[in-house]
Amino acid sequence: EMLAVFALASCALLGLGGRPVAGRAAGAQVRAPTALRVMAAATEIDPAPNPFIERDSNGRPWVQQRARPRRNRQSETVRRMVRENTVTPADFIYPLFIHMADTNVAIPSMPGCERHSLKSMVAEAKEAYAVGVKAFVLFPKVDDALKSNRGEEAYNPTGIVPTAVRMLKAALPDSIVFTDVALDPYSSMGHDGIVEDGKILNDETIEQLCKQALCQARAGCDFVAPSDMMDGRVGAIRDSLDAHGFKNVGILAYTAKYASAFYGPFRDALDSHPGFGDKKTYQQDPANGREALIELRLGEAEGAD
Repeated sequence: EMLAVFALASCALLGLGGRPVAGRAAGAQVRAPTALRVMAAATEIDPAPNPFIERDSNGRPWVQQRARPRRNRQSETVRRMVRENTVTPADFIYPLFIHMADTNVAIPSMPGCERHSLKSMVAEAKEAYAVGVKAFVLFPKVDDALKSNRGEEAYNPTGIVPTAVRMLKAALPDSIVFTDVALDPYSSMGHDGIVEDGKILNDETIEQLCKQALCQARAGCDFVAPSDMMDGRVGAIRDSLDAHGFKNVGILAYTAKYASAFYGPFRDALDSHPGFGDKKTYQQDPANGREALIELRLGEAEGAD
């Protein structure tokens, strides 16, 4: 088509449209070859072979390349067969925000999301399960009257999270239930750890986190998910679970958690914004990549699954 366009354009410029051309004898006309003739002529031209490229037994160019990755991309069927990663509903973990109220409450900073009553939580989980989402993680909004600096409500066996775990496992026995391990939803200070003189205590907090993880394991969760970023908490939780017979309860650690504004909507959902300052003394600086690798190696070494 391009050859035809260029040929016709050239003919027009040269005056070869079938009209007499100045300087030629009357009656003698030069006509432009048709587009079809130009294209046919072009296909008949056989350019000289490139001396640097060999020919196969059929006379076609042959680059002697044994490994040809494109062979595994030549059709959708082949591409599907060798695909390394696929994403299905079963690959997702559905975060469920819950509270003890009887009705659901919208979360304005997370359009389309809401805090579920426990009854609604079960209904929502069943609907997700029916379309292939098999895993759920629970995030509670705790009543202010139950909050304290040490977060004792976090390991209340009749509290909101243990109750929700039992309800989910009763309704969907084969589902995978994850539970958040951190004190901030239960803290009167809004921090992930115990506060003393304006500082977040590390080891004292871990003692509380171990109690929280054990409480959740006893309720029937499949994985605990420590999100607090205290140093050494993964190993301490692993040892605590194992010592109490919960060797098959896994740990999904928030191993590299940044002090990021992206957590703002989650804190709205849980009503767990810091009561003072920020979380930069325990959550990571987003500017530090090597620090994240240190945290990752520590989490793995301490027993994170």
